[in-house]
Amino acid sequence: MTDHDRTDSLVPDEGIVPVSTVLPGAAGVMEEFTTPPSSQWRDVWDQFKTHKGAMIGAVLFIFIVAGVYLGPYLWSIDPTQIDIRARNQGPSWAHPFGTDQLGRDILARMMSGGQTSVSVGITAMLLALFLGSLIGVVAGFFKRLDGPLMRLTDLFLALPLLPLLLVMMLLFREPLSAAFGLERGIFILIVCAIGITSWMPTARIVRGDVLAIKEREFVLAARSIGTSNTQIITRHILPNVLSPIMVSATLGIATAIITESALSFLGLGFPPDFPTWGRLLFDGVDYLQQYPERVFWPGLAISLTVLSVNYLGDGLRDALDPRIRGR
Repeated sequence: MTDHDRTDSLVPDEGIVPVSTVLPGAAGVMEEFTTPPSSQWRDVWDQFKTHKGAMIGAVLFIFIVAGVYLGPYLWSIDPTQIDIRARNQGPSWAHPFGTDQLGRDILARMMSGGQTSVSVGITAMLLALFLGSLIGVVAGFFKRLDGPLMRLTDLFLALPLLPLLLVMMLLFREPLSAAFGLERGIFILIVCAIGITSWMPTARIVRGDVLAIKEREFVLAARSIGTSNTQIITRHILPNVLSPIMVSATLGIATAIITESALSFLGLGFPPDFPTWGRLLFDGVDYLQQYPERVFWPGLAISLTVLSVNYLGDGLRDALDPRIRGR
């Protein structure tokens, strides 16, 4: 037997062996390296989609906002038009939600009142978010200002909210109405009153996150190369506290809508001929036994809006939390 025959008997000629046969996991590893990385916001959206309550809340909130802002273009009845001959009517094709004691269409007033209530909620939320984020970042980043700002926060938290709002409404209602007009002045007053009295939870949450983030390695590295405090806050601190700020924003809308409805229900909000959901509740109380639907519709709108915003906030909190996002 020759050497060539001996070699053929020991090692049969089977061709080149595939890499996947020698290393079964090599193909999977190669696919992982070739797959493009997903962005952070894509991961947030993927986690948010798994929260059924948040998705339902988002769809419901978008539907309510679209209904109150786009509905008047489809339902063109003037919410302030008085028709005494059609007063106190029940639901019909001409008036799906009925009419009030002056013959005004309740559906048109619901949409007009929704515009005011949602606008107050969003604007007051933005004001409270700005104040809370500013005070929280400053208190957490600058140690010498932490004590005074937190004592100021404790002072505002100790104040009774509703009596303070009532005092502000009584003191500044007439001056602002004279300066900006009745409706615009009251809008500014309600937004400022709600925003000034609801920034404290946001400030506490943001301060706690800033205290932890400013000791991280990337902040210390930025400080070591001479980066100014303003640049550190805007480039490194604020992007990392965006998660609690967004969650506070959604919950702040719900709080502002409830507060505005409470003020209007007490008769300290907008004038009677300027509808809001709270004002419609106030007007319907006198006719609760005869026409209970007058209280039902604005109450349902307030409840659904607040519930949808709360579920939306829960979904954003879970999606923006990296410890929960990978589950």
